[in-house]
Amino acid sequence: MRLHLLAAVSALTLALTACVSRGGLHPDGTSIDPASLQSGHSLAGVKLSAAAWPSADWWHGLGDPQLDALMREALHDNPGLGMADARARAAQAEAGRVDAARGPDVTANASISGARLPSTVLPSGGHFELAKYGYVSFNWGLDLWGGKRAAWQAALGTARVAQIEARAARIELSGNVARAYAELGYAFRQQDLSEAELDRAKTSRELTRQRVAAGIDNRIQLRQSDVEVDTATQQLAQATRVIDAARSSLAVLLGKGPDRGLDIARPQLLQPGALAVPTDLPVDLLGHRADLVAARWRVEASRQDIKAAKAEFMPNVSIGALAGVIALGGGNPLSLPARFYQAGPSISLPLFDGGRLRAQLSYQDAQYDIAVAQYNQTLVGALNQVADDVSALQSLHEQIAAQQRAQNAAADAWHMAQQRYRAGIGNYLESLSVRRQLLAAEQAMAALQARQVDLSVQLIEALGGGFQPQAGTVAPAPSPTPTRS
Repeated sequence: MRLHLLAAVSALTLALTACVSRGGLHPDGTSIDPASLQSGHSLAGVKLSAAAWPSADWWHGLGDPQLDALMREALHDNPGLGMADARARAAQAEAGRVDAARGPDVTANASISGARLPSTVLPSGGHFELAKYGYVSFNWGLDLWGGKRAAWQAALGTARVAQIEARAARIELSGNVARAYAELGYAFRQQDLSEAELDRAKTSRELTRQRVAAGIDNRIQLRQSDVEVDTATQQLAQATRVIDAARSSLAVLLGKGPDRGLDIARPQLLQPGALAVPTDLPVDLLGHRADLVAARWRVEASRQDIKAAKAEFMPNVSIGALAGVIALGGGNPLSLPARFYQAGPSISLPLFDGGRLRAQLSYQDAQYDIAVAQYNQTLVGALNQVADDVSALQSLHEQIAAQQRAQNAAADAWHMAQQRYRAGIGNYLESLSVRRQLLAAEQAMAALQARQVDLSVQLIEALGGGFQPQAGTVAPAPSPTPTRS
């Protein structure tokens, strides 16, 4: 008797010793504290305002009713938004499936089947008989360690990421529409200036041809005039092509065919808003950028996946029950003797799995580290993007001021050249040469103004594009200390 008891104790000890262990496994990722990212010097001299966060319909501030209408059309018809919404619904459905797995499972089944068993197997065999049965089963795996709940929370976090990404797709779309629309307006302006330059070059060539015929100039000047005409013709063709490309881009963003782009009227000159950034930028940026909110939810979902993986190492207890009836041949399955049932708890404990559970936990730890690294990278990139856009806009403000002075000087020179020509002091060819400088200055100014509008839209996107977290979508801040086993 003592030998049997000793053997049982030894076997139990070996079994418990052989249980798979999660010792030594833990994630290493550490999230960055937003307050530690300094930006005061980079944003020095910039107006700080709590109202600097973009509104949900920020494009109204650009002052073009046609752009407002195009935004509504794009946000309604763009096919990419449909894909983003479908992904969000799929993720939500998966979260529902995981949540449902936490509860008990009840199944009913009934069947009638016939069989002929040989008499060599059963003494009563040798003829065909019917088997009729029905049963109801109940099974519930108790979530003693919270693994199923953690899996559900992880799936819910993934669903929230998909929801936020669907909203981020709308923000990105609105920015792309505004930038393509601004590009279309700039292309029209370039077309105007290219046409004016071509007209100037043709007039200059004609005057040069007349001077060559009169023996005042030589053919070298005439060939130089031909070069100017051909160059202006190329620039006009290029500007026209940019118009077609911008219209095509807008048609794609609207989810329509190329003819829809042809219906877009010439845009007004868009007016970028005054340069300003919000107060307490690094911390508040977390709640105003969709990519940062989504990154935080990915970290939280990975944290819950780790909890679920750890629960797999623990004993699992489930409760099961089965009840039904069965009858052979002509027997009545609904009679009292035909009933059967069983009920009872069961317990399972992983003893040896070849390292599967440890590999799974190690994988989830690595996924957590990846999520934290992506969050850190997104946070650092977002803050630096804001600072870089602000710096670029400040530089553009100085460039536009300098270019305005150059354009004013060119306009004054053109005005004086016209006066000299009318007074008979200068010739018209000299006046046309000055006119070329003015057109070049106007082209440079148009390019700078278009770049200013484009950067203004980029800054709006960098500040979140009007994103506001909805109720239930605010993720907890990532813990600076990784979860340890």
